Amino acid sequence: MKILDIADVAERSGLPPSTLRYYEEIGLIDSAGRHGLRRQYGPETLLQLSLITMGKSAGFSLDEIAGMFGSDGQPDLPRDDLLTRADQLDRQIRDLTLLRNALRHVAECPAPSHMECPTFKRLLKVTTARKKGDQRARKKHPSKR
Repeated sequence: MKILDIADVAERSGLPPSTLRYYEEIGLIDSAGRHGLRRQYGPETLLQLSLITMGKSAGFSLDEIAGMFGSDGQPDLPRDDLLTRADQLDRQIRDLTLLRNALRHVAECPAPSHMECPTFKRLLKVTTARKKGDQRARKKHPSKR
C-alpha cells in the first residue's frame, strides 16, 4: 500500500490541505500517520474524497455524507436517499430549464412590450404555478428540502 503525503492528496484531489485537515477533524477521512509534521494518507482516501465531492455537488451536507461511510471508511451508500436526491435534482433541472428558456425568450422576444407577448405571459403563469406547488409541498413535508 502506497502512502500519500498531504501535498500529493491535495494535488490529486484538487482540494486544499486545509480542507483535508478539516475533513479529518470531523471524521470524514483518516490519516495513516505522519512523516514529521506532514499528514500521510492511504490511497483509499482519494476515493473517499471523490465521493465527498460528488455528495457535496449533489447537495448532501457533510453530516449526511459522513453517514455514507461505514466504520471501516468504505462507502455504505443509502440507495433510497440517493434516489430521493436524484428525484430532487430532476425537479431542479426541470425548473432551471424552464427558467433558462424563459430568460432566453425574454431576451430575444420581438414584442414591443413583454406584457404583450403571449409566450411570456404563459411562462409567468407556469413559473407562478410551480412556485405555489413547491410551497404547498413544503407545508405538507416541512422536513424535506
